[in-house]
Amino acid sequence: MNLFDIPAAADPTRPLAERLRPETLDEYTGQEHILGPGKPLRRQLEQDRLTSMILWGPPGVGKTTLARLIARHSQADFVPFSAVTSGIKEVKEVMAGAVRNRRLGRRTVIFVDEIHRFNRAQQDAFLPHVENGDVTLVGATTENPSFEVNSALLSRTRVYALRPLTVDESVDLLRRGLKLLDLRAGDALLEQIAVFANGDARSAYNLLELAAAAAKDGEIGSQAVEDAMQRKVLLYDKSGEEHFNLISALHKSVRSSDPDGALYWLGRMLESGEDRMYIARRLVRMAVEDIGLADPRALEQAMAAKECAHFLGVPEGDQALAQAAIYLAVAPKSDAAYRALNEVRDTVRENVAEPVPFHLRNAPTRAMKQWGYGKGYQHAHQFEDAINTMECLPPSLAGRQFYQPLARGVEERIAARLAEIRARRGKGGQPAESATPE
Repeated sequence: MNLFDIPAAADPTRPLAERLRPETLDEYTGQEHILGPGKPLRRQLEQDRLTSMILWGPPGVGKTTLARLIARHSQADFVPFSAVTSGIKEVKEVMAGAVRNRRLGRRTVIFVDEIHRFNRAQQDAFLPHVENGDVTLVGATTENPSFEVNSALLSRTRVYALRPLTVDESVDLLRRGLKLLDLRAGDALLEQIAVFANGDARSAYNLLELAAAAAKDGEIGSQAVEDAMQRKVLLYDKSGEEHFNLISALHKSVRSSDPDGALYWLGRMLESGEDRMYIARRLVRMAVEDIGLADPRALEQAMAAKECAHFLGVPEGDQALAQAAIYLAVAPKSDAAYRALNEVRDTVRENVAEPVPFHLRNAPTRAMKQWGYGKGYQHAHQFEDAINTMECLPPSLAGRQFYQPLARGVEERIAARLAEIRARRGKGGQPAESATPE
């Protein structure tokens, strides 16, 4: 650096993401699963036992920045390498320099961006130098290294999977950007940008920089953010009334078997930047509370949508939430299991907690058998159709029926089967056709 060099943070001509690139590990945001206290990469750095590695993750999660910090922390020479523009000749030249460095007692960290773009011959050129310790190779890739990196080179490196930034982590970065730009913006707007950026810090910074160009009186407004994202911004307080109004509207639309209403309110929440996992949790709740055993697959669909939304992220994962909302809305409804559990809880609270009957207790020791544990137990599989006549409730509740299935969907078949079971167990079950919805 000479007298005429301008520090990155002070150079307004550089992109905001470059100006805010962390200088120390403490400034680095995200990847706590590998960089948090006691985590594997943090231990490597603290013990100065750096090994070759591949940083695998989506764009904008900090792979290049982390490689630079690793080199700086280990006080090694950092040589950036592009797999797009470099060939075998460049690889050999860099390796020769690394060998000279090692003879002088200096370490060299070779950072290869987009290492998956290297062909087999180029990757093989690194092998002997990685193996004998001439260089520490840090490769970055957005592709699965198991498929894109030679097995010989892969076996000599450790793969660290980097995760997309969370909304909160992205918002923290955006606040740093505001401070550097000397601007203000509401937290709701920053969350909108973070959700739209989908875990990509570079994208978040770029959006903030675009919006900053239209700031008025030192503040970035919603119109500036809309122009930057080229989409309408719907804001609402995620901890306030509108948040609960929208989720209530979605829930009630599903319960009312109105897929169009459900989709509309879901879309409002998605466009407002609502946490996708919050929506997924509420869809799971609807599946168990309002559909239950009338369609047991509803819960499977809701859980699958949650996994899909988490796996794909925004916006692709939103389609899974929409699919689940439609499925839940058109599914047959029953709250019989929900009401049964509530009745059981009321019963437990209002009655004495009786001891478990002896015939339901396990008897793992001879003494317990002598005391009567397990006496009178009827093993169901020793009876026809695995149906016995043993009472499983405490004496004061004997014969009590908590679960009353409705004649809807799968639960209609459950009602018929349950009536047969209760009749055969001597509980006076009623025919399935008399089980009518309330």
